[in-house]
Amino acid sequence: MRAITFDIETANVFSATSRNDLSQLELSIVGIHDSETNEFSSYTKEELPKLWQILEKADMLIGYNSDAFDIPILNKYYAGDLTRIHSLDLMVEVQKVLGRRIKLQSLAEATLHVGKSGDGLKAVEWWAQGLIDKVREYCIDDVRITRQLFDYALEKGLLKYKDLNTIRDIKIDTRNWLTPREAPSITHTLPF
Repeated sequence: MRAITFDIETANVFSATSRNDLSQLELSIVGIHDSETNEFSSYTKEELPKLWQILEKADMLIGYNSDAFDIPILNKYYAGDLTRIHSLDLMVEVQKVLGRRIKLQSLAEATLHVGKSGDGLKAVEWWAQGLIDKVREYCIDDVRITRQLFDYALEKGLLKYKDLNTIRDIKIDTRNWLTPREAPSITHTLPF
């Protein structure tokens, strides 16, 4: 099963008048980990045709807040519909158990004993300053954390989070995570 773990960064933030309107956000960088090659890579808007060829061969997309944020933004640039690819959103999986959202930072610190290397607002600033490589590194760091959390949950059946100063377990049902789904029929950028 070819799984693509991914994260996106944006070039801007929600304006004061368009709060939470994803159509107002512009993509800056997409970072991925490809389970087939075990490699990390990143793509700007101009490089997206290379990414589409990878995503169209994927059996599964893995992200954090990806169903509500990353995939809808990426879909603005894609000729097809990325929601047709099986998706596993780790934030949704955690929310199913806890009934609330948990920040990636909290899971990373408690489960993996690592912190994030920045945040989305900093990434927007770096992008505006022309620090593209810094945005790429930050995005890939988030992809790495997301992939490590996915692997940890598969192995242990749980993730951990910080609740004030207490580390708590979140029991995660991963039994169906790797169950193959019907192959999506999307070939919008590949040659026929």
